[in-house]
Amino acid sequence: MRTELFDFELPNELIAQEPIEPRDRARLMVVHRSSGKIEHRRFYELVEVLNEGDVLVVNDTKVIKARLYGQRLPTGGKVEVLLLREIGDGVWEVLVRPSRKARPNTELKFGEEFIARVVEVKSTGTRVIQFNLGGDEFWKALNNYGRVPTPPYIKGEVNERDYQTVYASKPGAVAAPTAGLHFTESLINALIEAGIKMVAVTLHVGWATFKPITSEEVEQHEMEEEYCEVTEDAARTVNEAKDSKCKVIAVGTTSVRTLETVGDDTGHIKPWVGWTNLYITPGYRFKVVDALITNFHTPRSTNLVLVASFAGLELTRYAYQIAIRERYRFYSFGDAMLILP
Repeated sequence: MRTELFDFELPNELIAQEPIEPRDRARLMVVHRSSGKIEHRRFYELVEVLNEGDVLVVNDTKVIKARLYGQRLPTGGKVEVLLLREIGDGVWEVLVRPSRKARPNTELKFGEEFIARVVEVKSTGTRVIQFNLGGDEFWKALNNYGRVPTPPYIKGEVNERDYQTVYASKPGAVAAPTAGLHFTESLINALIEAGIKMVAVTLHVGWATFKPITSEEVEQHEMEEEYCEVTEDAARTVNEAKDSKCKVIAVGTTSVRTLETVGDDTGHIKPWVGWTNLYITPGYRFKVVDALITNFHTPRSTNLVLVASFAGLELTRYAYQIAIRERYRFYSFGDAMLILP
């Protein structure tokens, strides 16, 4: 399938630069796959749309302070490092700017006692660096010197709290699972009181989530691996919903990819710990996920391709046209879409 089919023009003023307050007052477009019907609601009305026994599956990953500013030793030249994924204790794959001077054995200083050494230059252009600290000492230093990274389309400084879900608990992501940013504690309580269940899986979102597809054909793109976990409790709750014919609603594309990675042909899932590079493109047969909550995504993104795979390309394109016409807010801090059967 041609990548250009996932292109669209978006007015700059529709790119949300900050979240709505309170978060659950964001707009919610409800899209019905079977009929093509579209409703315009608010996110807090989710409790009216879902049914008792339905299960919301959220991603409880927590964004770490993955952006570091420092200097090269001994020259003192400025350097910016973005942590991509942990390889070992104190060993990370990273992006470095400027990259050409980050050669093996180059030392990078971020604080008086927080220093890293370039160990390897990978063929992809990323670097592997070894920090001088490990374990709790590393995380303490990272919290002191690092900053929470945000997508390039957000121009100003971002409050760290705004870029975390209210249920974020497991550090490891370098980007937020943004569909979950709309939930508030009060909305979660209302959903539970209505008999709607909520369980968490974990997928540590990598920066590659925001990389555009540059190949001419969608299928030629390759997803990078991301770490994920599914607990026994989460698997049991999801499987009980499938057995009782209730909906399993994935909150965000990362939750979709986690559930579909561990799902079998009956729609059941198993406890699991490991890595996934599942890339969902049109034609994929969804095994577990019945409905999807998601934001409005960037053109030529793997997230948009996943949404189109779930809702259908034509319905997705139509929904995005409506969203632009009705002035919905797009991207990480933007409004939401709920795709129902």
